[in-house]
Amino acid sequence: MRNKKIRSLIIAVVLLVTLYFIAPLLVPNLPSFWTGKRLKLGLDLQGGMQVLLEVDYSKLNLSEKDKEVVVKTALEIIRNRIDQFGVAEPIIQRAGKNRIIIQLPGLKNFGRAKELIGKTAQLEFKLFADKDLVKETYDKLDKFLQENYDKYAFLEKVKESDNVENIDVLESEETKTDSLSEEEDHAHIFTSLLSADDIPGNIAYKDIPILKKLLKDKDFKKQIPAGVQIALGKENKKDPYAVRPVYFLRERAELTGKYLENASVKIGQGYDPKTAGKPYVSLKFNKTGAKMFENVTAQNLKKPLAIVLDGIVHSAPVIQDRIRGGEASITGNFTLDECQDLVIILKAGKLPAPVNVIEERTVGPTLGSDSIKAGIMAAIIGMIVVALFMIIYYGLSGLFADIALLINIGFILAIMTMLEGTLTMPGIAGMILTIGMAVDANVLIFERIREELAAGKTVRSAVDAGFSRAAVTILDANITTLITALVLYQFGTGPIKGFAVTLSIGIIGSMFSAIILVKALFDGLVTNVQREKLSI
Repeated sequence: MRNKKIRSLIIAVVLLVTLYFIAPLLVPNLPSFWTGKRLKLGLDLQGGMQVLLEVDYSKLNLSEKDKEVVVKTALEIIRNRIDQFGVAEPIIQRAGKNRIIIQLPGLKNFGRAKELIGKTAQLEFKLFADKDLVKETYDKLDKFLQENYDKYAFLEKVKESDNVENIDVLESEETKTDSLSEEEDHAHIFTSLLSADDIPGNIAYKDIPILKKLLKDKDFKKQIPAGVQIALGKENKKDPYAVRPVYFLRERAELTGKYLENASVKIGQGYDPKTAGKPYVSLKFNKTGAKMFENVTAQNLKKPLAIVLDGIVHSAPVIQDRIRGGEASITGNFTLDECQDLVIILKAGKLPAPVNVIEERTVGPTLGSDSIKAGIMAAIIGMIVVALFMIIYYGLSGLFADIALLINIGFILAIMTMLEGTLTMPGIAGMILTIGMAVDANVLIFERIREELAAGKTVRSAVDAGFSRAAVTILDANITTLITALVLYQFGTGPIKGFAVTLSIGIIGSMFSAIILVKALFDGLVTNVQREKLSI
């Protein structure tokens, strides 16, 4: 009697917990005291974006312990960026030694999210290189490319005009040559590369890949004078194919994002058409940074100061006066979204190492909706077929198994909701699999009861013996499968983990429903009504 009371209490608790957590799935508007937890839908069910990132620390001289720290730090910074971006229920987890999987369900602006995730966020304030160094840079690189032209076949794409402009950045003098020999034809190839629209220091859109390729070449980089950095200007979002400025900066930064205390989006005031009503990013430095910024501005009046983010010059305002208080701004042709993203990146902090996108996958909301419909339809059809089979083959006992099956499905969804888990298509597949496994346990019990009845035992004895003897086999089979599911969860990623979670919960639910719940139903049937026959 005591065992029956304990069993009844367990069943009541399980049913109440199941009802409590599954109710939000069935009833949209519940009282405030009800749980606020909801079952989340995965990327494949509601659409969105998945990105696989690799933390590239190959150029950093790090110990294994430091590499581990770098990956963990990158994971947290990316998590902070995405949290501030406002994506609902993102999934960000580590995969392997130096990879990070990011799933952003429900996301629509894929390009913006990808840019937000991948930026290193290295903020630097740099002065322009001295004019004599800029001239030396042009001369050395022109000469180097002339002497090694055959090595850089891709330079054929750079077309020089008949009148090649030999740019002297200091004096803006032009030297025109009427006829050039083949050797002379390559004399000013770098100068020509940076003379789009005949404007010194500008590069055409089609030539940007050439410049990037040159700047990655070790031999080419050796020719750049010490202390000089060549950097591209920010892309014009309104006209991506427009020419872009190229800057010659001092390699050493006067100030970095290390000293940044806060960043925010503001709207320009006043009557200046260049800034009025336009969004910009306001920066606030800490005490040390404020002092450094004040010194830089005091010592470099009337000089441009480039604001560089990840090697790209976003703006280069001329210092008009000493700036006290540690406040600066990044202005330019920014949209409000661009300003907000820049603030998110700066506030989340600089990534400790570059991250490379290894793989990306997008799922449209329509495909996700179709997946939900297909998954639900498969589950319903499977349940109906199984339920009919059990009733036809086992009669009233089969109906008990069907009741337990429905409760098992509810139990899986309730536990997923309680854990704030994410339901995916593989997860639905795991649920469908547990339908078969739950019925299999009941089939073992029913067949065992049939054998006991055939041996001449009473209904009461046959039921007790059937459950007792089948329980060992059921536990053995389910525990083996549960171990497999745990291994899949431990070593799998993404969809495989989703399958493993629902399978594990389903296995526990099927054992509960078969051994405890169905047994309680049988006990009620046999105890309350003195049966000589059993519908099985």
